[in-house]
Amino acid sequence: MSEAGLWIRHEVEEGASVLYLTGVWRLSNLAAIADALQSLGLRVRGQFVLDGSRLQEIDTAAGFTLYRHLAAIGCTTTTVSVRSFDGRHERLLALVHERMTCPPAASRSVHRGLTRRVGASAMHVWDLLRSQTAFVGSVALELLTLFRRPRLFRLKETVSQFETICLDAIPIAALVTFLIGVVFAYLLGLQAQRYGANIFVVDGVGLAICRELSPLLVAVIMAGRSGAAFTAQIGTMKVQEEIDAISTLGLSPVQVLVIPRLVAITIALPLLVFVGDLAGILGGVLVGELQLDISAVTFFDRLHSVLPMSAPVVGLVKAPVFAAFIALIACRMGLLVSRDARSVGENTTSTVVQSIVWVILLDAIFAVVFQRLDI
Repeated sequence: MSEAGLWIRHEVEEGASVLYLTGVWRLSNLAAIADALQSLGLRVRGQFVLDGSRLQEIDTAAGFTLYRHLAAIGCTTTTVSVRSFDGRHERLLALVHERMTCPPAASRSVHRGLTRRVGASAMHVWDLLRSQTAFVGSVALELLTLFRRPRLFRLKETVSQFETICLDAIPIAALVTFLIGVVFAYLLGLQAQRYGANIFVVDGVGLAICRELSPLLVAVIMAGRSGAAFTAQIGTMKVQEEIDAISTLGLSPVQVLVIPRLVAITIALPLLVFVGDLAGILGGVLVGELQLDISAVTFFDRLHSVLPMSAPVVGLVKAPVFAAFIALIACRMGLLVSRDARSVGENTTSTVVQSIVWVILLDAIFAVVFQRLDI
């Protein structure tokens, strides 16, 4: 019992059930308050009004107990209202009710059968594709705006991104393609030596490196390096509410964050592919000198006579397409980050996986198209 006599009193006024909260509603009195609520035998019959005119104190534990009991008998947000509460008490009850209606941080794991897994995965992929398509449309509209108003283009940011994406990536791109050229020439040379056809290693190395390996490997490196960086940077900005600040200033997050990265990587990737072509061919030259008795002069003479110009051109044509897909995927996944660190990590991982899959898929499409066009 409280000092006022009862913890809670139930009356009916104008067709609404009114619950008068009385006394001190605190954790120390929680058991008695719960018993008092149970003893009322409440049933849902229209509206419930909580009256706090006789309430002295209330804490979150008592508020939680009250709302849990009302929810158990079938009350909803639309059927419960409050009146005559002290401002502090009303704010506390509102906070408790808000937290009770928030979704749990992690849903309970549910075992799904094969069919449900396939269906859920298909729906997830469909939603992802639809989201990416809508994002591509918004980026295209922003690009059209830039064509009409070029002064909105953020040149300094683009140059800064270009330095990070291209210049800082030259060593790793050159090293990887050089080593691939060494490995490819070595394995091809082992087979060619059996038939005395060492010189044909030049044909294979030049064609494979320039047409397929260099653009594919450099794009994969960029997906893991720049794509992950884009998502992590934009995702962290969203967690820290910096993107909201950009919007508050009247600026477009797409123009400020996405377009400079898109332009920078689209320009940078063909240049890195060209560096990769040179490094891969030099790897082949090294193997030719050390293992196949093909001098550097002979190697380059043969390469000049057998390598068609279409081979490096095809590789350079693929590069900006790969770059655009990597940038759009990475920036979109960054903007989809929810406001927690775990989401940043998950979306960064998803960016790398999606980018690599799309690069390989696009490379296969290019191979079929160029074959049909006899290029």
